[in-house]
Amino acid sequence: MRIETAFLFDLDGTLVDSVYQHVLAWKTALDSENIELSVWRIHRKIGMSGGLFTNQLLRETGFAMEPDRIERLRRAHATAYQELGRQVRPLPGARELLAFLTDANIPWAIATSGRMETAAVNLAALGVDPKASPVVTRDEVRYAKPDPDLFLAAAARLNVPIERAVVVGDSIWDMLAATRCRALGVGLLSGGYGSEELRQSGAIRVYEDPADLLGHIDEVGGRR
Repeated sequence: MRIETAFLFDLDGTLVDSVYQHVLAWKTALDSENIELSVWRIHRKIGMSGGLFTNQLLRETGFAMEPDRIERLRRAHATAYQELGRQVRPLPGARELLAFLTDANIPWAIATSGRMETAAVNLAALGVDPKASPVVTRDEVRYAKPDPDLFLAAAARLNVPIERAVVVGDSIWDMLAATRCRALGVGLLSGGYGSEELRQSGAIRVYEDPADLLGHIDEVGGRR
């Protein structure tokens, strides 16, 4: 029996236009702790695990990251994001791409480094019910990106070998995670990373956004 390709999607910057809301929410959280970090530096960290984010903060700012402070930052970010999340909209072609895959009986899942407290805002904007569709969040795995745990869990949820999966993401952290679990990585420019950065991190193809990917879906294992 032929094993079909499965698609594993990142969420922020891949299916929904939410990267900059996350950036501003982290800026608000960091300001509340009197930690100065430029907005562009925060953007470069969106999509990585919280632990790696914290380690990079320590390196770049010299601030000690005690567990209590880390938890305060997480909560402050979640609160700020839930306010800003009202602005979040699906990226062009996102709903159509998921509908096409569903109609074509091509399995898909969402794997996000965000916890459900923030991912729920994005899923609602996208029109995806996490009780009806396969969604894996940071709450469910030990490590987030660039570790491959999220994508491995998503493939397992679909009962598909990870080697048959195409990981679609907008950041270098998505592509690094895809490479580490032997999935094919497809990059989107809709999160703010450049084409060369995504390719250097392992992307086999790069498209502008979900609409562009849908228009070329046959190039990465989809069938029209």
